[in-house]
Amino acid sequence: MGELYLMPATRTAGAVDTAAVPDIAGAAAAAMRAEGLKPYAWENGGGHTYAPHRHAYHKVLYCTRGSIRFDLPDEGQSVTLVAGDRLDLEPGTAHAAFVGPDGVACLEAPR
Repeated sequence: MGELYLMPATRTAGAVDTAAVPDIAGAAAAAMRAEGLKPYAWENGGGHTYAPHRHAYHKVLYCTRGSIRFDLPDEGQSVTLVAGDRLDLEPGTAHAAFVGPDGVACLEAPR
C-alpha cells in the first residue's frame, strides 16, 4: 500500500462567496467558530512581508480583504489568497508571506 502524502497547504478559493455575503469577515468568523476555532483578526498595509517561519499547529486563515501570497520554500510553491479564500497550513510547514499592494485583512486560528 502506498504512503499517504498530506499537502502542506490547501487553498480553498471562494470559501466565502464574496458576491453573496456582504460581511466576509463575519461569515468567515462564523465558519471558523462552527469548527470549534477561536479566530482573531489582523491586517497589514501593502508590501508588508513575513520572513520564512513555521508553526507547531495547524493554521487556518481566511483572507477577508485585499490579498496575500504565501511562499512554501520546501515545496517550491506559492499560494495567493484574495478576499473570501481560505488557507489550511499543516503544522511544521515553512512559509513566508507577502502582502499585496492594497494591503490585507485576515482572520486566523490555530487548530
